[in-house]
Amino acid sequence: MPLTDQEFAELTERAASIRCQIADVTGWSGGAHIGGSLSMTDIITLLYWKYLRIDPARPDWEDRDRFVLSKGHGGVGHAVVLAERGYFDREALRSFNETDSMLGMHLDSNKVPGCDASTGSMGHGLSQAVGMALGARVLKKEWRVFCIIGDGESNEGSIWEAAMSAAHYKLDNLIVFQDRNHLMIDGPTEDVMSLEPLADKWRAFGFETREVNGHDLHALSEAIEFAIDHKGSPVMLLCDTIKGKGVEFMEGKPEWHYGGLNADQIAKAKASIRSED
Repeated sequence: MPLTDQEFAELTERAASIRCQIADVTGWSGGAHIGGSLSMTDIITLLYWKYLRIDPARPDWEDRDRFVLSKGHGGVGHAVVLAERGYFDREALRSFNETDSMLGMHLDSNKVPGCDASTGSMGHGLSQAVGMALGARVLKKEWRVFCIIGDGESNEGSIWEAAMSAAHYKLDNLIVFQDRNHLMIDGPTEDVMSLEPLADKWRAFGFETREVNGHDLHALSEAIEFAIDHKGSPVMLLCDTIKGKGVEFMEGKPEWHYGGLNADQIAKAKASIRSED
C-alpha cells in the first residue's frame, strides 16, 4: 500500500536521524564513506522500516527477506540502520572500524547480526543476490532479495554477468536499486567511465526498469510496490540521488566519497540535515 501521511512523517524523521548518526559515526571512526551512505539513506530506510520481512530478534530466520549492499563501502550507513532497527546495541557504533570491532568499514556477515552478505569487493554483491534469489526458488521459499548497487561498481563486468543470469532465470523475486548519484571516487561517472544510457542498458539486459527520484519517499514506495507485484523478470529501480544528500557542504562533491569529520563539521552536517527535515 502507498505511504500514509503518518508513515511519511515517521520515515522522513527516521531518515534524518540516520543521516545524523552517519555523521556521528564518521566523526568517531576518523573517516568513512559518508557521501554514498547519505545518498542511499532514503532507499534503505524505506526498505528496513516498511518492506523487508525481517525479525531483528531472529537474524537467521530462514524465511526472512534478504538484503545485499553490493556497494559495500556504504557500510557505515548500513551499520547505523541495523543498530537503529534493533539488531545490536547502538553503542557498538562507537567502535566502528576499530581493531577488534565487529563493525569493519565493509560489514562482515559472519560478525554483524542482520548482515546477509559480506561485500566490499566492488561488483560482487549482485552475483550474491542472484544466488540468494535462485536459492529461494530451489527451496520453494517465498523470500525476496533486495540489492543496492553503486555507480562505480557498474564499471565491473561481474555486475553485467549477474544481470544476464538474473534475466535468464527470470528472477522476479529480485529487486535491484542503483544508487545513481552520478559520482564515483575519481569524479563524475560520465567523465571517468560513461554509464549512459543506463536505463536502456538495464532494459536490454532483461530487467523491468523504472527511473525514480531516490529521495522522494512517496515515489520510491510506489516503485517498490510495483517491483514486488511484477512477475516474469527481475526489476531495476534506477534511483536518481545526490551524493552527500542532506549535508550542504558535501552534496554533489566527489571529494566526500570518503572523509572524516571534526566536531565543528559534525555540528554543521547535522544542522544542514535538520534544516531539510
